[in-house]
Amino acid sequence: MKKAQTVRKAYLILVIFCMAGIMAGADYTLNHVDPPMWWTGMNNPEIMLTLQGNGIAELNPAISYPGLTVKTVTRTTNRNYLFITLALGESTQAGTVKIDFYKDKRLVLWHNYEIKDRQAGSAMRESFGPSDVIYLLMPDRFSNGDPSNDSRENLKEKVHRSNPDGRHGGDIQGIINQLEYLRDLGITAIWTTPLLEDDMASYSYHTYATTDYFKMDGRYGSNADYVRLADECHARGLKLIMDMVPNHCASEHWWMKDLPMNDWVHQFPEFTRTNYTIATWNDPHASVYDAKLNEKGWFDVSMPDLNQNNSIVLTYFKQFAIFWVEYAGLDGIRVDTYPYNDKIKIAEWTKAIRDEYPNLNIMGECWQHRPSEIAYWQSGVKNYDNYDSWLPTVMDFPLTDALNAAFNENIQNWDQGASRFYNVYVMDYLYANSDNLLVFLDNHDTERFTERIGYDMQKFKLAAAHLLTTRGIPQIYYGTEILMGGQKSKGDGDIRRDFPGGWPGDARNAFTQEGRTSQENEAFHYIRTLLNYRKASPVLHSGKMIQFIPRDNVYVYFRMKAEKTVMVILNNSGDQRTLDMTRFEECLKGARTGKDIVTNKTVQLEGLKVEGKSAMVLEVEL
Repeated sequence: MKKAQTVRKAYLILVIFCMAGIMAGADYTLNHVDPPMWWTGMNNPEIMLTLQGNGIAELNPAISYPGLTVKTVTRTTNRNYLFITLALGESTQAGTVKIDFYKDKRLVLWHNYEIKDRQAGSAMRESFGPSDVIYLLMPDRFSNGDPSNDSRENLKEKVHRSNPDGRHGGDIQGIINQLEYLRDLGITAIWTTPLLEDDMASYSYHTYATTDYFKMDGRYGSNADYVRLADECHARGLKLIMDMVPNHCASEHWWMKDLPMNDWVHQFPEFTRTNYTIATWNDPHASVYDAKLNEKGWFDVSMPDLNQNNSIVLTYFKQFAIFWVEYAGLDGIRVDTYPYNDKIKIAEWTKAIRDEYPNLNIMGECWQHRPSEIAYWQSGVKNYDNYDSWLPTVMDFPLTDALNAAFNENIQNWDQGASRFYNVYVMDYLYANSDNLLVFLDNHDTERFTERIGYDMQKFKLAAAHLLTTRGIPQIYYGTEILMGGQKSKGDGDIRRDFPGGWPGDARNAFTQEGRTSQENEAFHYIRTLLNYRKASPVLHSGKMIQFIPRDNVYVYFRMKAEKTVMVILNNSGDQRTLDMTRFEECLKGARTGKDIVTNKTVQLEGLKVEGKSAMVLEVEL
């Protein structure tokens, strides 16, 4: 009996002690730890942990782990944030690091932080490049593989498929379900618009307003699902490119409710929008007023502009990018609104990623309309101010402009019709590497190309032939292969329509031949033939390009490599043309026949007749 009383007394003391500990720590919480894990063997041996929680800055962190030291502990005026920089040594092993938090020498909180070994070979991972064709898709509008996650209780906006600007339910599983379709089509890389959490009350489907940089949006799936997508891509020889947005976050991001520092985002007395004039960065005559507004103004009312001149913000976003490359085994990055960032700091961000992954390709959205402006942003260009962005790839908007105008022009003059292409390519000397330009007809922000050409099949084939045989890295916007339409004037929802057959119960399934119309199948098979020929033809990846001055709205160019020569003829006129082959002898080298890669038929080059508004892609038989 006495023994039982002693046990009860000891238990009561233990309960009181534990309750005291709980009460002592009741005012302290730990809500966020970013990044959620890290790796040994990185080029940069340091990692900055961003900790957010009630009163966390009032606590003193302590770590006892072999090979791991606390380098700095940074506090701000906000008691709810703590920044801990850890240094990993060569002896640091993978494992669970216990971080203890003390208040007046009393343990109040602790957190188990995971350190993993870097995957063997990840530093030298291959990336996308001119040998690839990228398929750009918007996950919410592509395919719904898991209807159970269409709406989530903890996320504000629910599925509303009848609303063109609402969430429609496409997800990561839907993409996985269509990977065989994409591989058969001839695609080699996939770029999805962002998949990270966007917990805005409306218009959240585009996911460019991030509310958590280390978590997939639950309506798309989990972080593990994203890794599975990468693995499924790699198992099929496909590459995965992540869309990243370091320029702005969402107004509903958790830190916007309690900013870590006053200068975490650019702030004004009242809402101030960017002037959207990125030319101020490379304008030697730009006013300070205009340049400041371009960089510091908000992209939209719902998109606060992040301040990369704050060193903690910049470090946070360097780690965010590196985290996802390592965690998911990414094959590349696309950077949204690249020149809206501080140009020096975003270059530092890009370099930090490439320091960890020297082969990783990073492409930036630099939406300007002259090659001289675009070239400024490609790494390696000798700019007047010695600026280097560290971006290997920029998006060729000048060529997009030419593609969207030329095929509607039956008459050629110095700056219209087929001359548009010639005029774009003669400026390639401005680039450090014109083969590393992203070339495209349209994307998720532009009018659908099919709308611009009035769904004309001949113009469509002219454009597809050019896109897939010219220099650069081709990108196809989802649905282009089936002539999907969409008018920008009707709103962004219209240029981001659902892919037919991507949802259970759809009236038809355009992922299958049976579910496509005859016109859709004609477009699909034309694109598929070109894509698969390109995939197997290094001459179209790295062959020298030689172009001839257009005549009578007919544009001819060659792609040449030691083992193969390809001749491309674009008759942009409305009439049949007979080509004078003597003009092209330097490339033909006496050849008299060529194989039409679309029809697989041999054609005689002498006196070759090309129908109006038609293309020919010929493998020259030397």
